[in-house]
Amino acid sequence: MKKIIIIGASSGMGMRVATDFARAGWRVGIAARNEERLRAVKDQYPDRITYSVIDVTAQDAVKRFEDLIEEIDGMDILLYAAGTGWYNPGLNLGKDEATVGVNVVGFTRIINAAYRYFKATANTSRGRIAAITSVGGMKGLGVSAAYSATKRYQWTYLQALDQLAHSQHVNVSITDIRPGFVDTPLLEGNRNYPMLMSVDYVAPRIEKAIMERRRVATIDSRWCVVSALWSMIPNAVWRHLEVKMS
Repeated sequence: MKKIIIIGASSGMGMRVATDFARAGWRVGIAARNEERLRAVKDQYPDRITYSVIDVTAQDAVKRFEDLIEEIDGMDILLYAAGTGWYNPGLNLGKDEATVGVNVVGFTRIINAAYRYFKATANTSRGRIAAITSVGGMKGLGVSAAYSATKRYQWTYLQALDQLAHSQHVNVSITDIRPGFVDTPLLEGNRNYPMLMSVDYVAPRIEKAIMERRRVATIDSRWCVVSALWSMIPNAVWRHLEVKMS
């Protein structure tokens, strides 16, 4: 039986992907901070889903992650779906620090541990590390500075691991999944975001990107166009633009 671990599976895209893989017959390990929500996800497929309460910002996060791998008897795929961020034009320091804690420190801990796991196990079948980042990493967004900066960090870290895996001959593929705005608890039910997508629409595209081992997957085609246009805007012009996210 194939095995996947999803960090950040108590709601949103992570939860939907977890139940989809369980429905398809996979052994699924899920983790997040909210035990009540994790238990509710497990109850949908009690024979296939195992959960662990993991706070990626806590010092014991890696140990708990490794214990979850052992509990489900291995790991073929890791999906890092945890993330946070705020509309923060006032630069509230607490919000920025919390964003960095989850999107940089927690992300690095888990992705690093997953890479070392695949390097140590030397599986004959190729392992997979996937992470849900964001199109927001393309440019620095003034109204959400920490969020866009941390997403850019994630892009670069994944790119670096892909290069490292090649040079070290580690049998693992790296997938960077970059959705546009998705209607999840992260957006707090605000439906004024442009080109807002539903979880039902996005989740199958995430799963396809993982299974196809795509290096980078932007979801969807409209956001591919937006990202391409953003990338071509010179910084001297970008600084004069007002990017609205609410």
